[in-house]
Amino acid sequence: MSDTAQDINRNPAIDWGLKAYVILAYAFVFAPIAASFVFSFNSDRFPSIPLGHFTLDWYRAVATDPLVWEGLRNTLFVGVTVGVLATALGFGAAYTDYRYKFLGKQVYLALALLPPTIPVVILGLAMLAYLSRIGLSGNALSVIIAHVVICAPFAMAIVRLRLSQMDPDLEAAAWNLGASEWAAMRHVIIPFAKPAILGALFITMAVSFDEFAIAWFVSGLNETLPVKVLGFLQGQVSPRINAIGTFVFVTSMTLVVLAQILLTGRGAKSRPAADE
Repeated sequence: MSDTAQDINRNPAIDWGLKAYVILAYAFVFAPIAASFVFSFNSDRFPSIPLGHFTLDWYRAVATDPLVWEGLRNTLFVGVTVGVLATALGFGAAYTDYRYKFLGKQVYLALALLPPTIPVVILGLAMLAYLSRIGLSGNALSVIIAHVVICAPFAMAIVRLRLSQMDPDLEAAAWNLGASEWAAMRHVIIPFAKPAILGALFITMAVSFDEFAIAWFVSGLNETLPVKVLGFLQGQVSPRINAIGTFVFVTSMTLVVLAQILLTGRGAKSRPAADE
């Protein structure tokens, strides 16, 4: 490292400036969520300052609302199913990229990673048109199919990054020692990629749990919790939305944090071993 670079790294003004920038960026992103969390415990019906007294009435109202429980059941069922299917598809796509060289591989990768780049309104309309044509629109299966399409690329990207860190000779060594391709997959590839696989599972569940626009187009009467929230907004502004939003945010953040712990924790363990 050059002396100039070392001086920049040791400059306390730059260090504090970067820290302040990060803090401001996080404050800007999470301020609306923090406000929703605070107002979910406010006794006043409308969000206003000064706050009323502390109350759990809105959480009790949510807990006793059958529509919320119906939406939560649909969301959990769809989220878990989507997480498993999207992770399996993403792992298969990532392993294909890792293992094989073939004509048109760049096109394959571009198409595999394309769905998240498409505006959700356009993707939702396309899913509605296609699923209606084959008679699958308006049920939980349609939401699962649509969410798998948008979530599988996330799983592929996570697993693909993990496999790129693997020594390509490990699998070949397993074959030379007599392992079949399936045995090498079970004892070499999957154990190495396990943190990324679990991380992809949690991330895809979080994406499905939060996704609203596509589910709104294709769910029909099997509405997920975010779609139920829209129904509450169309009727009247209710503080229950703050309580539901807090629950959804905490659940999603828990899944994301678990995924991050798995990925960074495994990476931290792998680096000392590689250094040795």
